Amino acid sequence: MPKRNTSANHSISAQPRLHQNVREIQAYGTVSHALPLVLEEPVRLEMTEQLNLLLADTITLRDLYKKSHWQVAGPTFYQLHLLFDKHYGEQAELVDSIAERIQLLGGISLAMAPDIAETTRIQRPPRGREEPPVQISRLLDAHEIIIGHCRELAKRASELGDDGTNDLVISDVLRTNELQVWFISEHLVDVPLVHAVDPGVRKAG
Repeated sequence: MPKRNTSANHSISAQPRLHQNVREIQAYGTVSHALPLVLEEPVRLEMTEQLNLLLADTITLRDLYKKSHWQVAGPTFYQLHLLFDKHYGEQAELVDSIAERIQLLGGISLAMAPDIAETTRIQRPPRGREEPPVQISRLLDAHEIIIGHCRELAKRASELGDDGTNDLVISDVLRTNELQVWFISEHLVDVPLVHAVDPGVRKAG
């Protein structure tokens, strides 16, 4: 039976080793070579860079939905309060899927708030409360950025033979965002709540 190493540098102790800080094991913007994905390094580098842009925007949209969920006010409070939180949960699932795809390709996914803020292309909202139509307009603007990027990224992934990224972007990210756009945009249609008005009839005066 081999002897256990009992030297001072390798002794076993119940004391936690605190304040550990050494160099990174992989730098951001690189890809590892561990997985046999049959995708060349330049392809994986380009895809992870684009996916990180998509990730930053998706995290921002996710948090914009939570901000709207907390701060919504007015007669439609209950409906929008629930809808915004539902969309928040769906965007949170997309965040995980995109980040996992980046890691699967050998890259490093963005994670921390300062990095997201530096990368996202979605305009930062004010800290204060806004009216529901403004909240929804901000959400639709954010969706438009993501949907446009999805279409470009899916096409590029297909050209490079990265079918996994193409499938993720179209089947999950694009379709989820398109559906959410439909749900929230309907709240901006100006229709009467109680008394129906014939659009062909104008009031005299």
